[in-house]
Amino acid sequence: MIEKKFLDGNKAKLVIGEIDASLLNGIRRTLITDIPKLAIDEVIFYENTSPLTNEILASRLALLPIPTEQDLFVPREECTCNGAGCPNCTLIFTLSKEGPCTVYSRDLEPQRPEFCIVDRDIPIVKLLSGQRLIFEATAILGTAKKHAKYQAAFAVGYKNYPAISIDLNKCDLGKTCIEVCPIKIIKKEGNRIIVTDIEKCTLCKECEKHCEFGALKVDYDKNKFIFRYETDGAMDAKSVLVKALGTLDKKYEEFKGLIAEQTMQQA
Repeated sequence: MIEKKFLDGNKAKLVIGEIDASLLNGIRRTLITDIPKLAIDEVIFYENTSPLTNEILASRLALLPIPTEQDLFVPREECTCNGAGCPNCTLIFTLSKEGPCTVYSRDLEPQRPEFCIVDRDIPIVKLLSGQRLIFEATAILGTAKKHAKYQAAFAVGYKNYPAISIDLNKCDLGKTCIEVCPIKIIKKEGNRIIVTDIEKCTLCKECEKHCEFGALKVDYDKNKFIFRYETDGAMDAKSVLVKALGTLDKKYEEFKGLIAEQTMQQA
């Protein structure tokens, strides 16, 4: 069971049920480490009289979000060019600026116009009068297993779905549980205590601890989770999830094949 709270743009929030934490953690790890993404891997500086060294500038450039279409590029190690670099595995950016000015991500000119940096307003370096920055940067596909600059999904996490029960027969309608709730989701409505947004519950159990008559119980569903993540814009949240599930499915099929092969050898 999957309930989509939002899966638009760069952010996602899903309620996933009928699943255990181990499988969900597999999805989390795949989102973080196994999704191919374009990132600048090599920079050739023709001139750099800016206040920053080549190494620092290259590090900043590597973290710029480049639009990634999985079907348009292949990893360089799998390309027919044998790693030489070609349009199937390599994307080139160039920049030539002279101060006084601030160099922004929008100033990088891609070899193909549709691959302009997603966030156009990322500052890279400030050039004073007479300072110049000229370089050529090469972007390739990679995964976060190789380097963090290729990471496609961020802030990937989940928590058990809260379950809060209130026994109205025991409840004295006191305000203690309302006052101690750090996120203010417990409120009094008429002659009863209610929970307004259970998904915001952090499972701190402060309300349960301060309920003198034991009317309020805080628990969680072991097989239902709230799952969240976001992207840097290089890929949208839905594309990243679809790719992660496809990658996991492929790994499971390979594992299944290895088990079948081993079983046949032992027979």
